[in-house]
Parts: sequence; structure tokens; C-alpha cells
Amino acid sequence: MSAPDSVQKEYFRRLFRHASWADKRIITALRQRNRIPEKPLALLGHILAAEKVWLMRINGTDGQTVKLWHPPTGLEECAALAEENAAGYGELLDMLDDSGLNAAVAYRNSTGKAYNTSVSDILTHVALHGSYHRGQIASFLRLEGLEPVNTDYITFVRDKDV
Repeated sequence: MSAPDSVQKEYFRRLFRHASWADKRIITALRQRNRIPEKPLALLGHILAAEKVWLMRINGTDGQTVKLWHPPTGLEECAALAEENAAGYGELLDMLDDSGLNAAVAYRNSTGKAYNTSVSDILTHVALHGSYHRGQIASFLRLEGLEPVNTDYITFVRDKDV
């Protein structure tokens, strides 16, 4: 029997369950539209591409090949990448302990500049980055006269099915 997860690890599990839940809610909402506005789809693709890049960096793979602002062009590609990312972050969190969460990751950003950042800071960034852009998606949908889907963390927490 394995030891129970630390508070820090469980916190990140919840953040990434929220991210996956929120991405799926946006995908479901966009699937219900007769016309998918370009900007919300591009932002969703950017969120998912960035999630992938950061996961690659944490896992020691060069993420330079992933285009952050030229992400998947279709909703089904986004859905597949969302599933892939959710599984990847789940696997990552399964294997990390507190020392792994606090370990530094050496990587180069999209402009080639070298950095060292802790896994926990990267995970926090990924979660906040997605929330920021989901808010932009909601704003663009409203500008198009469409009702945006609620992806707030508190809504996730209140949902008894998650």
C-alpha cells in the first residue's frame, strides 16, 4: 500500500482536475454552436498547446516544436489534445513526490532564453494561464452574442460529479 498523497500533491491534482474539467466544458459548449468563433477556438488551442509544452519541459523533452499560437485548428483536435494533456498531467502527478514537485526544471522558453523553474511553480503557472485565457474565451463569446460556459474553480468544486 502506498503512502497517502501530500497536501501539496493533492492540491495540484485538484488544480489539474479543474483544468481538465474546464477545458472539456468549453469544448462541449463550442460543439453546441452552429458556428465556432475563430478567436475562442484559437485561445482554446493556445491553452492546450501551452499545457503540452510545459508537460514536455517537465518531462525533459524539448517543447520548441509545439507552436503556441498556431495550435490545433479544429475542435476535435483540441478535444484529443485536452485528453492527452489530462492523462499526461495525471501520470506526472502520480509519479511525483514532494521533492519532485520542488525540483528545478531546466528549459528554454519560446524565444530560446534558458531558465530553471521548480515543477510546483510551473504547475501553478499552467493552471493560472489556462484560467486567464478561459476568461478571454468567455469575453469573446459574449461579444459574439453567445452565452459563455462557467469554468470558475468554485463551480468545479461545487460540482459533486468531479
